[in-house]
Amino acid sequence: MKKKSVTKNYIYNLVYQILVIVLPLITTPYISGVLGAEKIGIYSFTTSIATYFILFGSLGVAMYAQREIAYVQNDEHKRSKLFWEIFFFRCITMAISIIVFYFTYASHGEYQLYYKILIIQLFANVLDISWFFQGLEEFKKTVTRNLLVKIVSVIAIFIFVKRQDDLWIYFVIFVLSTLLGNISLWLYLPKYVQKIKGEKLQIFSHLKPTIGLFIPQIAIDVYTLLDRTMLGYLTSDMSQVGNYEQSQKIIKLSYTLITSLGTVMTPRIASMLSDNNNEKVKEYLSKSINFVLFLGVPLTLGVMAVAKTLVPWFLGDEFSLSIYILMAGSLLIIAKGFTDVAGVQYLIPSRNQGEFTKSVIAGAIINVVLNFILIPIFGAIGAIISSVVAEVTIAVIQYYYLKKKINIHMFNKSYLKYIISGLLMFVVVYIMGVFMEPTFITTIIQICIGGIIYIGMLLILKDQFLYERLEKILQIFKLKKGIKNEK
Repeated sequence: MKKKSVTKNYIYNLVYQILVIVLPLITTPYISGVLGAEKIGIYSFTTSIATYFILFGSLGVAMYAQREIAYVQNDEHKRSKLFWEIFFFRCITMAISIIVFYFTYASHGEYQLYYKILIIQLFANVLDISWFFQGLEEFKKTVTRNLLVKIVSVIAIFIFVKRQDDLWIYFVIFVLSTLLGNISLWLYLPKYVQKIKGEKLQIFSHLKPTIGLFIPQIAIDVYTLLDRTMLGYLTSDMSQVGNYEQSQKIIKLSYTLITSLGTVMTPRIASMLSDNNNEKVKEYLSKSINFVLFLGVPLTLGVMAVAKTLVPWFLGDEFSLSIYILMAGSLLIIAKGFTDVAGVQYLIPSRNQGEFTKSVIAGAIINVVLNFILIPIFGAIGAIISSVVAEVTIAVIQYYYLKKKINIHMFNKSYLKYIISGLLMFVVVYIMGVFMEPTFITTIIQICIGGIIYIGMLLILKDQFLYERLEKILQIFKLKKGIKNEK
């Protein structure tokens, strides 16, 4: 198969990842006002429980399958056989998970109605084959087919969710949008996968390697999901969970701008590793680290600076606690970027699952221990502090392993330009927020001024990475202009 452009794939995947987050984010102010912190807390708590069963039912299939498909992407027979083996394997494991989920949560209890609706979410996960297209580096497919579904779900929320008692409707819209989005990808499948006739499928041959990735996957999700679960159990205050949920949406949107590159780079680096092209791998990783710092520093400091003016108009007075969750949690943005490069882009595709597993288990243990200590005292603030410490721990350990495997300079003096520019941006934007009313216009002005200061400073400091990106953009415009003139 022809190699896809990393830049184009990054843009496609970025659009998709932002789409998944931004479209629900559009409804956030509306939902916050209609449902309130407590109802949103119930939604967050119950969906976190369902996600555990999705994780256990999926094992480490998505991460494993994307990598393995990347290795055989040019062989139609091998990728077809691999696809059907992995899909049927996932059907079996998810069926077990659905049965256990029903009898454990959906058949009884205070929130059984919501858990019954979430069974559809578990079933939708069975049909999720995005891993296949990501392994083929066909990221455009996952964007175009899901766009309409996501837009329709946003419209449905505004039409059908009118009062607090409509929480169940909110659940239904959430699960159906996921189901329809996953089904839509199957329409593309016949072009890439053939029927396997007269050949035995080795379905359970994938059990051992998926379990090898399942352990780190569970550990990763301990500090992304367990915070909400432990907040619900340790505080019994669903408004705390609601504040945590809404602030995490904003944080996740920010670090998705960075981690979307990892989804694109993983199959590309896996392909380079299979060709023993270590110099190219080193080049890709160096650019990824530069990218994380270039974008991660302003995003981290920017979220800190605008939190006090953003939350009041975006979420409402009932979510004032989210201001402090955002300010502390913004550190996750750059930490997630670093773990994305070292762990997702290198350790996983290079089949160093052992090192990856050790790092995330260490972070998960730290997260759980700190949650037990800090949540009873500080509530949601304690939960976000625990997550930040866990993520930083993982980043440090993974970079230690990366440095041992490949000779790459992770930091250099040029990166100081991002810190200097970011700090100047932070000071100006934060001071603006102190003297201005917390309105939509204020936040937009802060973001625009902050962006101008950051980019302006990097131009003054002659940052090579920025200049290279600007040159590429100019080349694209010149090329398009030349084509237009020829016509």
